[in-house]
Amino acid sequence: MIPYRKVEFHVSEKHSMIHYANGPSLEEINHTVTVPRDWGFWKTLFAYSGPGALVAVGYMDPGNWSTSITGGQDFGYLLMSIILISSLIAMLLQYMAAKLGIVTQMDLAQAIRARTSKGLGIVLWIMTEFAIMATDIAEVIGGAIALNLLFHIPLVISVFITVFDVLLLLLLTKIGFRKIEAIVVCLIIVILVVFAYQVALSNADWGGVFKGLIPTADTLSQTRKASDGLTPYAGALGIIGATVMPHNLYLHSAISQTRDYDPKDKKDVARAIKFTTWDSNIQLTFAFFVNALLLIMGVAVFKTGAVKDSSFFGLFDALNNTSTLSNPVLISVAKSGILSTLFAVALLASGQNSTITGTLTGQVIMEGFIHMKMPLWLRRLITRLISVIPVLICVSLTSGESELQEHTALNNLMENSQIFLALALPFSMLPLILMTDNKHQMGMEFKNTLWVKILGWVSVIGLIYLNLNGLPSAVSGFFSDNPTTAQTNLATTIAYILDILILGLLIWTLVEFHFGNKRIDAERRAQQNQQKGNA
Repeated sequence: MIPYRKVEFHVSEKHSMIHYANGPSLEEINHTVTVPRDWGFWKTLFAYSGPGALVAVGYMDPGNWSTSITGGQDFGYLLMSIILISSLIAMLLQYMAAKLGIVTQMDLAQAIRARTSKGLGIVLWIMTEFAIMATDIAEVIGGAIALNLLFHIPLVISVFITVFDVLLLLLLTKIGFRKIEAIVVCLIIVILVVFAYQVALSNADWGGVFKGLIPTADTLSQTRKASDGLTPYAGALGIIGATVMPHNLYLHSAISQTRDYDPKDKKDVARAIKFTTWDSNIQLTFAFFVNALLLIMGVAVFKTGAVKDSSFFGLFDALNNTSTLSNPVLISVAKSGILSTLFAVALLASGQNSTITGTLTGQVIMEGFIHMKMPLWLRRLITRLISVIPVLICVSLTSGESELQEHTALNNLMENSQIFLALALPFSMLPLILMTDNKHQMGMEFKNTLWVKILGWVSVIGLIYLNLNGLPSAVSGFFSDNPTTAQTNLATTIAYILDILILGLLIWTLVEFHFGNKRIDAERRAQQNQQKGNA
């Protein structure tokens, strides 16, 4: 039953820097971390802890920051429920992704490619690459701004400096995967402590916080508008779009295989799934708290409506400006400059965390979809240089304008880049739920239970609908913050065309997926019959 892959893994000799590879997912670290078989719960959990942290980073990257803080500024604690629901959905999807990798010994990209044609595999690879580059743009912007704020390095130079984080990655590849996991956990703790400290100094209405965890009719209102024109529905879409991202599913399905369990032993597989799920849920709980603290900052740290510039520059300045802060304690601390400095440090930590996970994910999809392998540092260098281009263009186009316009343009670029995530999302979520619900390939012991299936389909359909429904506003954001009627109509037309293309490609994927599943089931039955005959 486990694994079900029929084709033997082949790894070619490495005669060149870029070469063919069809081996285990992230072969260099696959099954390299020793785990106990006879230890107690906590020691075993510690041995399995780590992959969840790398996944959780994607749920607290720079792309999440402005949406959560702006949501708090505009609507108080109303959108707390959206952060909670997004986090619970993330836990469910990451559980299925990890389970797929552990049971089948294939990551999500390999599993999809095994069921689709070469042509469709290339299309899906390109789409997923764009989604990863979209997240990389947020990392470039966040890292460059953090360097500018901390060390007063000109923004253009800061953008180029972010390219050299490839040197950090080179160093990390030499120290072992377990130590990389530890570094990521430490950076997450830095981010959590910074925001917890700032919120602790504020006078947060904790009754309002807990009340906001319960969704109401106003949570997705499209009629209620804040002073900046944002509706709760748009704010909720921003939070969801910045939270549930397809590349995390690919990453988790690969790094869940780093532990050295026996894939042919059902009890060992069940143990791996159990502790990997614990690890993932604990780390994603930390991510929930980070995002919740960001929203609370928008409400309690700043005066309502005081932050006019929601970019990272604007938030940094607001933490230095005593007139924007909500109480005397914060004002007293802000005078020392520590609030704004800690914010910039957390931003830099977030960007460096995403450097590691983004590169690993890129390698996963490249190997899985097109069987091409290259060194991690080269992969990082190429994607980072590509991601730097739109940021430099944005900076150059606004160089003659006011500082606020430059900041707003960078913030809009970061938010608008998330459109590719909405486009790529259905092509990872639907295959994931279909594969983990297949009893022939997962086995009756590991296929989705009824409640996981129901919650999975509700989550998948709901997220796809919200993302596609939010395309018109996302596309209009490319034109202007305040688009004209003609621009809005054009954006709506473009969004409908994109919806049709997505649905057409989705149908193509599902058709090939259906026949691919049948083929794999038939191959598996033939293998079983052959084994019985030999016995």
